[in-house]
Amino acid sequence: MAKNIMIQGTMSNAGKSLICAGLCRIFRQDGYRVAPFKSQNMALNSFITKDGFEMGRAQVVQAEAAGKEPDVRMNPILLKPTTDVGSQIIVNGKPIGNMRAMEYFRRKHEFIPAIMEAYNSLAAENDIIVIEGAGSPAEINLKSEDIVNMGLAKLVDAPVLLVGDIDRGGVFAQLYGTVALLEEDERARIKGTVINKFRGDKRILEPGLEMLEKLCGVPVAGVVPYLHVDIDDEDSLSERFSRDTAAKLIDIAVVRLPRISNFTDLAPFERYENVSVRYIAKPSELGEPDLIVIPGTKSTISDLVWLRESGLEARIKQAASRGTPIFGICGGYQMLGTSVADPAGVEASGIKEIAGMGLLTVSTVFEGEKVQRQTSGVFPEITGLFAPLSGLAYEGYEIHMGRSGKLPAVISNGSVYGSYVHGIFDAPGIAETILRALCEKKSADFSSLESFDPKAYKEAQYDKLAAAVREGLDMDLIYRILNREV
Repeated sequence: MAKNIMIQGTMSNAGKSLICAGLCRIFRQDGYRVAPFKSQNMALNSFITKDGFEMGRAQVVQAEAAGKEPDVRMNPILLKPTTDVGSQIIVNGKPIGNMRAMEYFRRKHEFIPAIMEAYNSLAAENDIIVIEGAGSPAEINLKSEDIVNMGLAKLVDAPVLLVGDIDRGGVFAQLYGTVALLEEDERARIKGTVINKFRGDKRILEPGLEMLEKLCGVPVAGVVPYLHVDIDDEDSLSERFSRDTAAKLIDIAVVRLPRISNFTDLAPFERYENVSVRYIAKPSELGEPDLIVIPGTKSTISDLVWLRESGLEARIKQAASRGTPIFGICGGYQMLGTSVADPAGVEASGIKEIAGMGLLTVSTVFEGEKVQRQTSGVFPEITGLFAPLSGLAYEGYEIHMGRSGKLPAVISNGSVYGSYVHGIFDAPGIAETILRALCEKKSADFSSLESFDPKAYKEAQYDKLAAAVREGLDMDLIYRILNREV
């Protein structure tokens, strides 16, 4: 049976996911078979495995760092928010229905057998399991039914590293306060604390580190620097949404829908130095981009209403009439059609049917069974600016409740394009072909965008992450914790 170590945080977005990914890469580099695990994840940015199961994107990243094919056992419970008080519940990669938060809270323990079956199966095949917690273990209103932090640590007998985020301030209070609010047996599981996202000279921290060790009764296992690595996010708090908004040589505007999902679809464009990928939420931010993308969403109808009321729909239609290419993905694709109907109330918006933007000749009807599959093939004949995509090989995955008829991977109508395929820009040559077309349209030199090898680039980013985490953590201590010597 595999050894394990668990990374918990003082809050959401403390950096647990990247620390876990870094450890997965380190253990792989050190010759171990390693797999990530997160019992319960809440995210709109998900992924479909080769078997057609849906899982959280963070565990996909961690699996890649570990050199493993993403496996739904790595994330047996996934919650996809549908409203402010409810989520679609996905167990072992398949949706079992929508629940309000209180109902799910009452029923969480029903899912422990599924969690343990997934964990034990992974543990039988690997040397080390790197477990990620969620939020904070000190959320005392949730502790009695916990299945993702200390509750899970007890179930799988895992030692814990507690991670705090110094970049947002108050890291010593975060770490000590979290430890102080735990029960005695929970505190005993914490074998070290980690200060994450540090900028500056570590020597400045030393007096505080000494006091922290005395207060918490465990060693500081490391100080990890603020990481500048280009690795997919899954959290809605993603730094993508707060990056520099200055337009570059090629400017791509992505509509930041209220329930935006799978925004990592745009990652292939972000890796070009002279391409800006700006997330915009109001008409004044749109400007005159070279490409407008309407991404996926968990709530197509509600977000279409928002798009309309915000004034962005009118601006996008004006841009389309001027020849600016518009590309809709999944929910964004559905919005571009003539109508979206939800007769069975699948999306819980309360709206049975709504007119679409009318830029593509497709209509969508929501049904109870979700489409979940990986897909690949070659593009059909595509018209307009992106005609050079015709015949190129693509691959990706579909996650949608809506049906829009039997359609090719991409349909086009003048300057407007739509696809159900997430990851549609990932395959070699796809993003490059689009950028070449955009450059040609404005008489710009494509070579000035600086192209790259996507696979080699991704591997280099994981190695860069591992190097920073290895340098920041006391790896001798980490291995002693793994071996139950601490």
